[in-house]
Amino acid sequence: MTSTRYDRIGRSYTLTRRTEPRFAARVNAALGDAARILNVGAGTGSYEPAEGAVIAVEPSRTMIEQRPGWAAPVVQAVAEALPFSDASVDATLAVFTVHHWQDPARGLRELARVAPRQVFVSFDASFDADFWLVSDYFPEIHALDTAGAMQAAEGIARVLNVRRVEPLPVPADCVDGFAACFWNRPEAYVDPDVQAGISCLAMLAPDVLARGTEQLRADLASGEWDARHGHLRTRAELDVGYRLIVTGS
Repeated sequence: MTSTRYDRIGRSYTLTRRTEPRFAARVNAALGDAARILNVGAGTGSYEPAEGAVIAVEPSRTMIEQRPGWAAPVVQAVAEALPFSDASVDATLAVFTVHHWQDPARGLRELARVAPRQVFVSFDASFDADFWLVSDYFPEIHALDTAGAMQAAEGIARVLNVRRVEPLPVPADCVDGFAACFWNRPEAYVDPDVQAGISCLAMLAPDVLARGTEQLRADLASGEWDARHGHLRTRAELDVGYRLIVTGS
């Protein structure tokens, strides 16, 4: 299998990325009574249910090598060509992954081919315009191919039957270091390990990343960030566009 994006940017993924238990609870509820689950774009195993027969699908050897011993058995494959027969599992799970697929529409059809129910944790990139990390420091994120529309509910609905969409507000003490995890803890975003675990930052050109990082560091030191956004530090949660999406027949 050819090299994938995460073979390049995922080498230190497990330093900052781990299961956020409140998201996991919502995922497990959406999976319901599914006994056989295929976790597609499984990465290092976050959000894999402890119950049921789970098989992971992950294209990146770098990510597979970071999976812990307790994680589900994994098959190296891509979403667009799942090596499983029709209706072979009860549900598919896809967490923070659709925006990395080469052909999202084909991948979505594959999820529907192997299971009657599909559960996604994804995001609506239109929220980026109002998120300070993007608007104030890294507007170049808008130009990345990860900011396409197919990962949002509207994009998924072009291919699959969307049954429900639920907001996933990010709690103030979120522990999974995804892009908007630290919306109220800006100091985290100048940490190279945190940046490496966030694909939209890891994919920026080095000079762009350095420039935005230095501006954020300066604004933290001067108090400018707190003057503009300090009210966020006292919020319990924030809706920054993450969504739980359930599709199927």
